[in-house]
Amino acid sequence: MPANSWPESDSYNELDAIGSLLSDLSDLEESDDSTQQSVVETLDPTLPSCYQGRRRKAAVVLTIVWSGTLALHLVSWGSWFVLGLTTMLGIHALRVVCARSRSEPELMAVDDLAACPYVSLLVAAKNEEAVIGNLVKNICSQDYPKERYEVWIIDDNSTDQTPVLLSKLAQEYDQLKVLRREATGGGKSGALNQVLPLVRGEILAVFDADAQVTPDLLRRVLPLFAQPEVGAVQVRKAIANAKENFWTRGQMAEMALDTYFQQQRIAVGGFGDLRGNGQFVRRQALEDCGGWNEETITDDLDLALRLHLEQWDIEFVSFPAVEEEGVTSAIALWHQRNRWAEGQSQRYLDYWRLIARNRMGTGKTFDLIMFLIIQHILPIASVPDLLMAIARNRSPVLAPVTGLTLTMSVWAMFSGLKRIRGDESNSTFLALLQTLRGTIYMLHWLVVMVATSARVAVRPKQLKWVKTVHQGGK
Repeated sequence: MPANSWPESDSYNELDAIGSLLSDLSDLEESDDSTQQSVVETLDPTLPSCYQGRRRKAAVVLTIVWSGTLALHLVSWGSWFVLGLTTMLGIHALRVVCARSRSEPELMAVDDLAACPYVSLLVAAKNEEAVIGNLVKNICSQDYPKERYEVWIIDDNSTDQTPVLLSKLAQEYDQLKVLRREATGGGKSGALNQVLPLVRGEILAVFDADAQVTPDLLRRVLPLFAQPEVGAVQVRKAIANAKENFWTRGQMAEMALDTYFQQQRIAVGGFGDLRGNGQFVRRQALEDCGGWNEETITDDLDLALRLHLEQWDIEFVSFPAVEEEGVTSAIALWHQRNRWAEGQSQRYLDYWRLIARNRMGTGKTFDLIMFLIIQHILPIASVPDLLMAIARNRSPVLAPVTGLTLTMSVWAMFSGLKRIRGDESNSTFLALLQTLRGTIYMLHWLVVMVATSARVAVRPKQLKWVKTVHQGGK
């Protein structure tokens, strides 16, 4: 997921926000109908009405989930409903776990230049003097014909030494081109959209400024685009400074969990996702989607869903990985994960009608809904479930599905860590230890999802671009 993102404005009045929400809810249906019709016709999520409708839709979702959870405690068939849901999720989980993940693609031969697609590597950089030099040297040293790829750095109005460094680097590397962007509207998406008319690539690769890749990355990824239905490929992300502290070690385990689910979900014909750093996109697929969405907090998640809605597939490469810096403090992690959680919610709120109409196909739609329940609905429902359990002196009604979710997560994290470590000595013991630590670390997502869902449903937002600070030298 992108390091660059859109945080909310810090100045607002809570009473005004709640009053505005109550007023907005009265005309929800009329606004939602017109918004969704526009999206159906154009798949253009940049419409102001679509963005403005998110808060009202989030409030409706929160109300339905909370009231529905309370009802499950009060009706006689509540437990049976939960058991049925758990069974359905369990069957899908079994399919995902038992699926044989696809083998890694063969290394691409580069003897025939005509067979080598032209690739454009894109980086949106703002005040990245600590890492920009290493990045350029790294991605300009690909084991790929130099006349068949280019590197574009979009300097997003940097105020440090980034422009000076880029000017020097451009004289050293022929592939490097720099676009100086004075206006910073649209954040990372705006920067990428601005450079899009200038690039030549059939395949576009997007990296964050702290990315570090192996020389054979292009030759490992590009063979997957030989399949005409593949619109994008995501490369596994790894934490470069994983040994620094508890938080970075937890992020390493989290990336392993994500890797496992990505591979297994794609193997059963499910929903492949994008993670920003290390994403490759076919230009034709991107144009079908109308470019990057400048009205979303997470451009990668939004683009992934729109690609599937346009009938494109997303593949995944686990080796080699793209390395990036993990955030090193609890506060930085909290802010980053809140943005990711909000971006996840936004895409469901924006495109829920298209998802419900099965535009992606039954396999992808069912898989997406199952993980929507696990990742979003269940954490939100845990609050009223726990309160009712305490009030009625009984077990939480959602305990069966919660247990299944926890079991899936632990297994996925352990399996993902084992795959990454391969045949290393003591890999099983180390994977078990890292899984235990990672499971404790992952509990923060429960708080993040609850807090984000409540905030999005009430608090008005003002889009503003910020970035995660990269230190370099890790």
